[in-house]
Amino acid sequence: MGLNIKSSFILKVIFYLLFFTNSCTKTKWIDTLPKPWTLSEDAITKILPKFHEKYPDFHDRLLAFSLWQVGKPYELFCLGEEEGVDKDPIFRLDVSDCTVHILTSLASVQAQSWSGAKLKLIQIHYKANSSGKSFPTYNSRWHYTSDRIEENPSTKNITNNLVLPEKLKNITITLNQKSNGKEFLDLNWKKSISINYIPSDKITSDIIKKLPVISGVAFVKKSYFDTGLIVAHEGMIINNKNIIHASSEYGKTVNMDFMEYYFRSDGELFDGVLFYSFHPIDK
Repeated sequence: MGLNIKSSFILKVIFYLLFFTNSCTKTKWIDTLPKPWTLSEDAITKILPKFHEKYPDFHDRLLAFSLWQVGKPYELFCLGEEEGVDKDPIFRLDVSDCTVHILTSLASVQAQSWSGAKLKLIQIHYKANSSGKSFPTYNSRWHYTSDRIEENPSTKNITNNLVLPEKLKNITITLNQKSNGKEFLDLNWKKSISINYIPSDKITSDIIKKLPVISGVAFVKKSYFDTGLIVAHEGMIINNKNIIHASSEYGKTVNMDFMEYYFRSDGELFDGVLFYSFHPIDK
């Protein structure tokens, strides 16, 4: 019995060593690149096709690109429509907030040039009209992460697949409607939504091990509910262990242990999580 236990332990150690060694080897190339926020649009255009050559698989490419963005300076609400209400750039790689990190990574790994990435970003970041076309307008933007992971084909909610139903909590809320009935954002839009999340006391490393090699995580904050919001922050879980996220706390995009980030000595940072998978867009 003792020998079997010892053998099993050794096999597990070997597996994890091989897994992480392979993961590190696969992404070693990005360490040779200049960081994206130091590069011109033309330089980015020259590099993007190389990501497709090095990482033919969509998820491998997304993981590598996300790692390439680690260290990028943080700036809140840094994407816009270049005109109208929000004049920030439609696409950029010089700064990020948590959502911008995810959106620009998704767009970039599906493009061969800066202009192509900008077009992909429009498809991902803006809701399609009745003709199936996406245009960059403030009102058509996916403003709410909880709405996006329920409806946007690029980011699909997988929370319910990870734990038993009795371990989930549910929140029913009207997005963009504050407790006084007024809009949080001036969109002339609101949406009733009922969504399950995994509360803090049910989050375990075993759940993280069930995730794909790269997946999204959205953090639930109960104190936001009265403003018509569910999600306070989001990031990418990689290799069933770490989180890559653009962090206001650190002032840049960081790569760190997920459990250590979430569970602090003075308590949990949030009230629960949603997990979602990443998918390439069809067109």
